[in-house]
Amino acid sequence: MSKKDSAAATRRTPPRRRPRRGSGAPWLLPVGVGVAVIVAFVVILVLYARTGNERQTHAAAGATGQTIDGIQCQTAEQVVYHIHSHLAIFVNGQPGTVPMGIGIPNAQVENTSIGPFVTGGSCFHWLHSHATDGIIHVESPSQRQYTLGNYFDIWGEQLSPTRVGADTGTVIAYVNGERYTGDPREIPLTVHAVIQLDVGTDVAPRPYTFAQGL
Repeated sequence: MSKKDSAAATRRTPPRRRPRRGSGAPWLLPVGVGVAVIVAFVVILVLYARTGNERQTHAAAGATGQTIDGIQCQTAEQVVYHIHSHLAIFVNGQPGTVPMGIGIPNAQVENTSIGPFVTGGSCFHWLHSHATDGIIHVESPSQRQYTLGNYFDIWGEQLSPTRVGADTGTVIAYVNGERYTGDPREIPLTVHAVIQLDVGTDVAPRPYTFAQGL
C-alpha cells in the first residue's frame, strides 16, 4: 500500500468516542431507586411504630388512671364545669359503638332501667363515658376547652383525617349537622354538641336529642 492509499484509509476510519465525563454506570440508576424505596419504607414503619406506641401509651395511662393531656383522673366526679356532648361513628355506612367506661379505670357496671351503666371505678377522668349511648361526660374542676382529640387520647384510640380507632379511610366529620373541615381532633366539646364521624362512606348527619337533665 502506498503512502497515499494509507492516508486515505486513515481518513475513512471513524475516530474513537471518548466516554462522557460524569456519566455513571447504567446499573446505578435502579440501585438508587431501590435504596430510595427502602428508605421510604423504613420511614413509614418508624412513623407507624411511633403512632402505635403513642396509642398504647395513652391506653395504658387511661387504664391506670394517669393524667392524659393534662386531664386528671380523680376519685370523685367534678361538677364545677359539667356539660355533655354526643359522639356517633359510622364505618362504611354502618354504625359503630362508642364503648362505656372510657376514662373510668376498673369500671363497675350495673344493669339499670336504661341498660348497662358504669356507676363507679377506681377514678374518673374529667372526660368519660358511662354507657354505650355516645354521651361524652365533661366533668371538670374548672371551665376549659376540651376537644375530641383529648377524648380519644383518654380512650387510647387514634383519631386523624384518615383514621378513627382501628378503622382507616377518609374521615368526614359533622358537628351539629354541619360539615367540619378541620382536623377532627380539634373538634371542641361544647354544650350539647352533636358530633358524627364517618369513615369511608359519607353518611348524612343524624340528629340526636339529649335526655332531659343532661
